[in-house]
Amino acid sequence: MPEFDDLVLDAFLEQQTKLYPKKVADTREEARDFLEESFAVVLGSAKEVWDYFEEEGIDPGDLGKGDITEADEVFAVGDGRFLIVEG
Repeated sequence: MPEFDDLVLDAFLEQQTKLYPKKVADTREEARDFLEESFAVVLGSAKEVWDYFEEEGIDPGDLGKGDITEADEVFAVGDGRFLIVEG
């Protein structure tokens, strides 16, 4: 099970409504529980995000390698990492 540090949890709490119509978590603990139940992953670069989409068979739609991090499922953590939560 991945470790979700405070930066990851805060990024999810701040950006969750880009994927969900309303908030699914209000606290770090709720966010951690939700991410664990959703099998969310943290990746270290945009290339890893692209590779993950390919490996999991996720259709990126019209997004190319250069803008894959703009997908609704992808949350920028702010330190170069990305959180992926499949809705």
